Amino acid sequence: MTRWLLLAAAIACEVTASLSLKGALDRPALYPVVVVGYLASFALLALVLRRGMGLGVAYGIWGAVGVAATAIMSAVLFGESLNAVMAVGIALIVAGVLLVELGAQQAQRAREVP
Repeated sequence: MTRWLLLAAAIACEVTASLSLKGALDRPALYPVVVVGYLASFALLALVLRRGMGLGVAYGIWGAVGVAATAIMSAVLFGESLNAVMAVGIALIVAGVLLVELGAQQAQRAREVP
């Protein structure tokens, strides 16, 4: 369970850094948030990997959820467009992440069978 909490924290840091990068264009004081956010995100992702989560699963979830969350939050915070085609894309990202996780669980079970 700790791996998942660390991964969620890594995603939150990455999304915060990405959103802060957009905000820093108008408010340069946000650049330190960008740097700290990305550093924290990679450090947390490394901890997730150290605790045994597969790279494909961890990076896939980190990247996909990060993209989806950033798109949604940029629409909320910055008024960027989020149309039906983009919503379908986000849904496909979520479906892809679920399939990667289900595949990883299936592979883990196959390794455990003698």
